[in-house]
Amino acid sequence: MASSDRRGPYICGIDAAMDVVSGKWKSLILWELANYGTRRFGELKRGLPGVSEKMLIQHLREMEQDGLLHREVYREVPPKVEYALTEHGRSLNEALGPLGEWGQRRAERLAAEGTPPPA
Repeated sequence: MASSDRRGPYICGIDAAMDVVSGKWKSLILWELANYGTRRFGELKRGLPGVSEKMLIQHLREMEQDGLLHREVYREVPPKVEYALTEHGRSLNEALGPLGEWGQRRAERLAAEGTPPPA
């Protein structure tokens, strides 16, 4: 999805927020960077089992365009690239905190009921 396709107009604040966190991996990338700090591409890939290289690259590019993370390229051989949250990314991660708490309570409720979470 091109960046220009994701720039509104928005119906409400939730719409604008979901625009930048849509997709399975973006919120998990935010979580990974918030919990472990600056990460290289391979570290992110290992921290997100199941993500394809193509999808991770796409999400990282979109998140950089949206100002959520900073990509630092070091001119060395082999090439070294690091990703870190920007202030904007940290504030979004904080805003997602209550949603994560709700999800944790849901997972606990499902486990207590013996209901497996959806695959």
